[in-house]
This record gives sequence, structure tokens and C-alpha cells, in this order.
Amino acid sequence: MRLFGALYARALTWARHPRAVHYLCGLSFVEAFIFPVMPEVMLAPMMLGKRHKAFFYANISLLFSLLGALVGYALGHWAYEAVKPLFSAHMQETVTLWVDNLRHDMQQHWLAMLGALMLAALQPVIPMKFVTWAAGIVGVPVLPFLACMAVGRGKRVWLLALLIRMFGERAERILHKHIEWIGWAALAVLAALLAWWLLRR
Repeated sequence: MRLFGALYARALTWARHPRAVHYLCGLSFVEAFIFPVMPEVMLAPMMLGKRHKAFFYANISLLFSLLGALVGYALGHWAYEAVKPLFSAHMQETVTLWVDNLRHDMQQHWLAMLGALMLAALQPVIPMKFVTWAAGIVGVPVLPFLACMAVGRGKRVWLLALLIRMFGERAERILHKHIEWIGWAALAVLAALLAWWLLRR
């Protein structure tokens, strides 16, 4: 938290700005592929300020997160292809084998892959940018990838909107109090799913 404290403070300042919606769109977009601060940092105070627009803000954030996810996906694909020739022959062989194995596993167990993507987008422990870049490198089909990102990230922002509509300022305190448990529980499920996937191989 201390490492990114200045960025969090800046995001909270944006949330109170007259052009807050524009900043929210920008933050949601860049967070999906590079920026370290989650859009919820802006969403919570914006929703608290105008509770009747909570779901509007959630949907706007989700839309621009999906657009950013496409950028992260493209960067993962093109960066991998651009950087691979710089590796040694042995490293190229190792990385290519690893990616090919992941692609094979994805094709063999596509339901598990979709579940893993949705869980990764849902919980805050794994940053979304890692998921979008990795999906581009492995070559997850674009439409299923976007669907998983929409479900995973959508649940996060819609839950926040629902809690704030129902409980107001208490909702933010509830989320801050329990977010670690929520994140670790989702990560445990993701680990169990990954273990099942590997055992099936």
C-alpha cells in the first residue's frame, strides 16, 4: 500500500473532480494492461457521492476495462512474438514448448481454462494486466476471453455498486475489512482448479 500510496491518493482526487467520469474511463482502461491502481479506488467514492448512479459508473468502468483488456491481449501477443527472437536458441525452445503446452491444455480443458480466467478477473490478488497479457501470449480465443473478463470484472464492480446502493458508506468499510479474505478464498479456488487441470493431464 505504501509503495503505491501516491497513486491511490491521486485516484481519490480524480474521483472528486468535475470530470471524474472521464478519469474513471481512463483509469479503467489503463489498469487492464499496465496501471497498478484498481478502478474500485475511484468507483467507491464516486458511487457514494451519487448512489443513484452506482450501476452507471460500474458499467462505464466495466466497458473501458474490456477495451483495455483487448489492448493487454494484443500487447501480450505482439510483445511475445517481438521479444522471442532476442532469446537464446535454448531459451526460445523452452519458452515455445511451455506456451505450446499451455495451448494444448487450453484446447483439451477449455472449460477449466474459462473458469480460471473468470476467477482471475474476479479476485484482486492477481492484477488484471497479468491475465490479459498471458491470454494474449497463449492465444486464448478473443470472444471467450472477453466473456470471461466481463463476467469476472463485472461481478466485482456490480457487487460494489449493489453494496453501496444498499448500505452506503458502510459498504466501503465492509469491503476494506473483508477484501483480503475474499481475495484469498478466490485464489484458493483458482489453485484447486489449476491442480485439477494438471492432474487431468
